[in-house]
Amino acid sequence: MDRIELEAFVAVAEELHFGRAAARLHRGQPTVSDAVRRLENTLGGRLFHRTSRRVTLTGLGEALLPDARAALAQLRRFQQRGRSLAAGEAARSTLVVAHAEYTGQQLLLRCLPRLRERFPDVTIVPEAMRTTAQVTALRAGTIGLGIGWATGDVTGVRARVLSTERFMALVPAAHPLAGHTELSAAELSTTDLLTWPHQINSGLCDRLLSAFHIGGADLRIIRTADSVHAIAAHVAAGTGIGITVESALDHRPPGLRVIPLTGPSTTADQVVLTPAEPSDTAAALRDLLLHASADTPAPAH
Repeated sequence: MDRIELEAFVAVAEELHFGRAAARLHRGQPTVSDAVRRLENTLGGRLFHRTSRRVTLTGLGEALLPDARAALAQLRRFQQRGRSLAAGEAARSTLVVAHAEYTGQQLLLRCLPRLRERFPDVTIVPEAMRTTAQVTALRAGTIGLGIGWATGDVTGVRARVLSTERFMALVPAAHPLAGHTELSAAELSTTDLLTWPHQINSGLCDRLLSAFHIGGADLRIIRTADSVHAIAAHVAAGTGIGITVESALDHRPPGLRVIPLTGPSTTADQVVLTPAEPSDTAAALRDLLLHASADTPAPAH
């Protein structure tokens, strides 16, 4: 197998659409389809269920996606280190900092300059990675620290809560629910909802599903998007009501009301993840993040 095959697999797995994956990789759709097929032949199993209307991951695809992401991240670090050494730079230690989608980026941006001041000889490499993949990578030692969402099995990894985030509804200003100060799962029952893909944030999806289950409500997700900006665009276009978390809202989308959800299981813990024995740099960044999070005022809605 080669890098193109892994990139094609990850792109299709995240987009769940061969055409969008091809556009993202700046390759033709036949090239992406062939790369996935070659990888499936090498592995001896199907990675995707394909129909004329949809693409979904098989059990094999779900199981291998975190490994594929970690392998691509390792290849990028290998390339970066090789270029640095070829250019005559002295070997430097590296801290790979993974962050999941929908986590608060502002917190990390505040802390990284202070970390660089304390560890000027360390190369810091931010890497987008879903929470379950972070846990796998921390166990394997391919990343030094992760920021994600509380999840089930974190054996061998230390998790500290950075913040407890409320689920927020993005509602068009003209919608009948726009005048509410809070919304329950029951009030959103059978409403067309837009939120994050399960394969990107399974922990958040499970919490949201639990909120609707406890409230005796029907969760009807009609579309997913990999960023809060994409969700807001669909909401503005009249597709439905968006669901996100407050830390992902770095601004108030124009023309939309941001309304917190209320009731059981309508919050999620944002966590910082480290190995059982983190490096000095990783431990310092963890402490900076915890301190900065404690000093961050609660957002006004």
